Amino acid sequence: MWPAFALIPVGYLLGTFPSAGIVAKSRGVDITQEGSGNPGASNVLRVLGWRFGAMVMVADFAKGAIAAGLGLWVSDRSGAYLLGIAAVLGHTFPMLRKGGKGVAASGGMLIVLFPFVLLSLLVAWALISRLTHKASVASLITIAAFPISIAALGYAGWEVAVISGISLLLLLRHSGNIRRLLRREENALAPTPVER
Repeated sequence: MWPAFALIPVGYLLGTFPSAGIVAKSRGVDITQEGSGNPGASNVLRVLGWRFGAMVMVADFAKGAIAAGLGLWVSDRSGAYLLGIAAVLGHTFPMLRKGGKGVAASGGMLIVLFPFVLLSLLVAWALISRLTHKASVASLITIAAFPISIAALGYAGWEVAVISGISLLLLLRHSGNIRRLLRREENALAPTPVER
């Protein structure tokens, strides 16, 4: 585990890479001042459209996947968790700017650790998003479903506990979305691109 511990700062810094800010700035947009103000793929999608939202999604996903893959390479599944979580924390709590909600970065980590479970839940996310027109609803359902899924599949108790902790963090990061959903004020996923 020592190589993975030594690489925690690398995982964190990888997570801080400002994907949404860079993509939005290329179109002359400060994404923290548009839409929901969240520097994440869903907000970029709403503000700039599907193509730019997909770019951010892939980049944020890659941050978690690269970090977890590095942890797996230098250590084992524990190392993958360690560096993957470091990347998720870097994404959600960067030191010098507003952070994202962590769903895509967590997804990248989880594709390394639970590829089939994650792919199944990504399909569910896409279907729920399409039916409800709200990314937050799909995200909340799949976040809650992940620890339940791996517990049902018989993974080790410590892994279920760690995934439950990550899920709780992601749910807390969506507290604003939950409040808006309860008030029926949540933004629809349909993009309304900003003209620049």
